[in-house]
Amino acid sequence: MTVRRMTPADLGLVLDWAAAEGWNPGIDDAAAFFAADPDGFFLKLVDSRPAAAISVVNHDAHYAFLGLFICHPDDRGRGYGLEIWKAGLAHAGARCVGLDGVPDQQANYQKSGFSHSGRTLRYRGVQKPNTSADLAPARTADLIDLDAQATGVRRSTFASAWFSETETRRTIRLRTDSTSPAFATFRKCRDGVKVGPFHADTATQAKALLASVPAEFGTGPVFIDVPGTSPDFVDLLQDQGFAPVFETARMYSAAPPDGRPPEFYAVASLELG
Repeated sequence: MTVRRMTPADLGLVLDWAAAEGWNPGIDDAAAFFAADPDGFFLKLVDSRPAAAISVVNHDAHYAFLGLFICHPDDRGRGYGLEIWKAGLAHAGARCVGLDGVPDQQANYQKSGFSHSGRTLRYRGVQKPNTSADLAPARTADLIDLDAQATGVRRSTFASAWFSETETRRTIRLRTDSTSPAFATFRKCRDGVKVGPFHADTATQAKALLASVPAEFGTGPVFIDVPGTSPDFVDLLQDQGFAPVFETARMYSAAPPDGRPPEFYAVASLELG
C-alpha cells in the first residue's frame, strides 16, 4: 500500500469517481485544478489499484484548500481515508486549510481541528441564454484582483487557469462603471452548467449575469454554490425559480482569510474554494 501524487490522468479518474457520487464536476475542471498546485493531489494505492484520493491545493504561502476527499466505493471503511488525509494535510504545512464539508463528515472534520464558519448551498434552476446583455472584455488581471478581494486570498495560479477560456468554460463581464464590476464564470458539467465565481454588487447586475449563460452551453440546468454570507442572492435565486439541492459547511483549520465578497456572490468550486 502506498500514497503518491496524482498524475493528470489520475485526476481525471478521481473526477469520474466524483461524478458517480453526484458531485457533477466540470468537463474541463481537471486541467485548471491541476495547474493550481500539481503537487497537491494525492492517490492511495492498494495492490497497485487506486483506492482513495484527496487534494490539498496551496493557493499561497498562508492558505490551502482541501477537496476531492473520496474513496472508491469498494474500499470504504478500511482506514484508507485517514491515511491519505494525513498525507494531504502534510502538504499544506503551517497554512490555514479551508474545506467545504458534506453534513455526514462535518463531525469528523471537527475532530481533526476544523471549525465551522458558515454554510454553502447549491441552487439549481434553469436560465435561457440572453444575447442582449451588454458585455465587456474580461481582463484576467482584473478578475484575479476581484477574486482576491472577495476571497481574501490571492490565488493567482488557480485563478489564471480558471479564467482562461476553453470550449466549455467562459468568464463573462458586464459593461458597468469601474466602481461596480460584475462577472461570472460559466462551465459545462456532466449535467448542465455551473456558475462560479459569481460577483455582482446589485440585483440588476446579478439578474443580467444569470441570464448570460453562453448559448453554446445549451439550455439544461444551471447550478450555483452560494455562501451564507449572500442572503440577498439567495432571495434573488429563489425569485428566479432556483431551489436548493445540496449543502456543505465551510470549515477552517485556523483563522479564515479576510475576504470581502460582494452582495451577490458564489464560490468558484467546492473542490478548490
